[in-house]
Amino acid sequence: MDHKQIEFPVEGLSCAACVGRAERALIAVPGVAAASVNLATRRARIDLSDPAALHPAVAALDKAGYPAALATTRLAVDGMTCAACTGRVERALTALPGVTAAAANLATRSVSVTHAPDVSPAALAGAVSRAGYPASAPDQAAPPRPAGDETARIKRNMIVAAVLTLPVFVLEMGGHAVPAFHHWLMAHVSTGALHWVELLLTLAVLAWPGRVFFTHGIPALLRGAPEMNSLVALGAGAAFLYSAVVTLAPGLVPEGSRHVYFEAAAVIVTLILMGRWLEARARGQAGQAIRQLVELAPQTARVLRGGAPVELPVAELIPGDIVQLLPGGRVAVDGEITEGQGAIDESMLTGEPIPVVKGPGDPVTGGTVNGPAALSYRVTATGPDTALARIVRLVEDAQAAKLPVQAVVDRVTRVFVPVVMALAALTFLLWLAVGPGLADAVVAAVSVLIIACPCAMGLAVPVSIMVGSGRGAELGILFRRGDALQRLAGARVVAFDKTGTLTIGRPQLVAIETAGLAEDDALRIAAAAEARSEHPLAAAVVAAAAARGIALPPATEVRAEAGRGLTATVEGQAVLIGNLAALVEAGIAVDPILSDRGTALSATAATPVHLAVAGRHVAVMGMADPVREGSARAVAELHRLGIRTRLISGDVQAAAEAVGRGLGIDEISGGMLPEGKLDAIRALGPGSVFVGDGINDAPALAAAETGIAIGSGTEVAIEAAEVVLSSGDPAGVPRAIRLSRAVMGNIRQNLFWAFAYNAALIPVAMGALVPLGGPRLSPMLGAAAMALSSVFVVTNALRLRRFR
Repeated sequence: MDHKQIEFPVEGLSCAACVGRAERALIAVPGVAAASVNLATRRARIDLSDPAALHPAVAALDKAGYPAALATTRLAVDGMTCAACTGRVERALTALPGVTAAAANLATRSVSVTHAPDVSPAALAGAVSRAGYPASAPDQAAPPRPAGDETARIKRNMIVAAVLTLPVFVLEMGGHAVPAFHHWLMAHVSTGALHWVELLLTLAVLAWPGRVFFTHGIPALLRGAPEMNSLVALGAGAAFLYSAVVTLAPGLVPEGSRHVYFEAAAVIVTLILMGRWLEARARGQAGQAIRQLVELAPQTARVLRGGAPVELPVAELIPGDIVQLLPGGRVAVDGEITEGQGAIDESMLTGEPIPVVKGPGDPVTGGTVNGPAALSYRVTATGPDTALARIVRLVEDAQAAKLPVQAVVDRVTRVFVPVVMALAALTFLLWLAVGPGLADAVVAAVSVLIIACPCAMGLAVPVSIMVGSGRGAELGILFRRGDALQRLAGARVVAFDKTGTLTIGRPQLVAIETAGLAEDDALRIAAAAEARSEHPLAAAVVAAAAARGIALPPATEVRAEAGRGLTATVEGQAVLIGNLAALVEAGIAVDPILSDRGTALSATAATPVHLAVAGRHVAVMGMADPVREGSARAVAELHRLGIRTRLISGDVQAAAEAVGRGLGIDEISGGMLPEGKLDAIRALGPGSVFVGDGINDAPALAAAETGIAIGSGTEVAIEAAEVVLSSGDPAGVPRAIRLSRAVMGNIRQNLFWAFAYNAALIPVAMGALVPLGGPRLSPMLGAAAMALSSVFVVTNALRLRRFR
């Protein structure tokens, strides 16, 4: 038995014990003859007696805690026309040593391959090309062809086929519709001459616009891997050859069966090309969202070089460049405002229509639109590092994903075409045995071949994902993994982190009450003292004073003591800021009204901060992390969707309950460490969703069945999640769930149509209704029905573009 050696990097190795565990995990996999793991190089080498053991070996490593660092390559593939094609492309790739998974996507005409790093993209492309589907590796690919090129090419072929087919159809079928035309034609042209004209025109249809079916379908048939093109080639070819024999050598056919079906062969090709054209147009609309994202970035920018503004291509920008942004202009790349203040329309990023006011120090994102103000910003990221580029990659990855529901389609389509060919052969034999003649047997078999093409099956799932994920990007919902679309539809409970998720994440002054001192005076003195402190609550006091336009006097002798507050001298008066205990310890009499007010603030999750000036208790300030505007709306909407809600926070129970009760959350758990959050998420069971934003949320995001990260959160949290809300609005959570449910409902409709169509019409094409006095299905009607089935599936998916 041939053995194959595979080598790939392994993550998480830190000692010899790790190496031993990783090797034992590999050796335990059936089909792995030997395994060695090198701690120095962080690589594993496995000897496979069964190439199929690679995938379970990688899974075993991952389960042991040492995931394989595999590469992912996406190939552009030509010639895929149905679900049978995608299955063959995937099998051609997974048969390669070093490939662990392959997912072909009929809607995007691409395949995503997960493989060991030593497997080159060229080798992957070669394997697909040898299977009969020309593929391009990234380093070999030609410049991207405009999306409209394929549609235009198919349209040209369809028009040529229609022009050539029309005379054939009129000559053969016109007499049935208008008997006078038939009599006139027979009086002026012989039947033999008519058949010769029809033969030549039909041959032109098959050899010119219809040759694609034969150049792809016949080789696939000879390889023993028939697909949609094979069915069309067999059906149209059989109708043409039978008619050609009747025309050229009529003696070979019984007299009662000497009918020609040139119009059927020509019309079949024309109708299927029309269906492909309509499908290509619809698929072009399905990918519109990602094209619109790409087109958002401008081509040039006004950059300061040598102190003067110069118009440069965006590709030439580098971090640190100062870009001038004109009123109404688009931001070229990510940056930070250095001069000016104005409103930026970020709807392309967040889905929110209200512009955001930006000033010096605030970030701006490439592709967003400036308002009426002139601004300048410093470039912070270019090219693939920009937010827009990352969004495009996320959408592309989601659109290329294969959902678990696709596995049902794959199992059916793997045997579908051979079964259809067997049914066509059975139909031919049955009609030959019990039917009126050879011609009827040929027509029935051709009808079965034509009507049963599995195009609609192959498109049912990926085109819905393509449209749904694109619409999500427009609404500020980014699916980092396509399968999250399916899992999120089954959400039963949504758990939220509190700080930075349901709340803004920055303390703010929410209340102030004074005794014998004006509010602004109290705030001026407190902010002057706090301006020298780095405490988050101090920043809130200073920000509140700045918001009111209060000028701060200088503070001296500032001293902060942990747990005792802060002391300073402001305007010649001794100032003390802290909790009640700090005031009592300093011997300052506590004002009972201010004390009661502080207690009331604590009950609302606000932290009371007391102010004493010149030994007198003069004010209490409430500091709280404000709840995000969309939090209450998100919780209410989840309840309307029949989903339970839970708050899992690291904050103290009282603070968690104050926020949770105010939002109407069903269950509230406070004081949770990261490990506790993880256990709580695991206890939620199937259908669990966790929404978070911080580094400490990353384990819980990964542990939940679906993790949703607030887009304004940390990179660690975003990487651990399957869904990212770029708007940072919790109201995006129910929106994402509704979208996923809409996508899955759309997929179910598509699958029902694709399967029900074949289940209902194949028996009709076989002639099952004829003994009952019912109609037969002609090959032309079969071609029309087959073409329209694909168009229906894609058009149905396009309804998701109107999701609100």
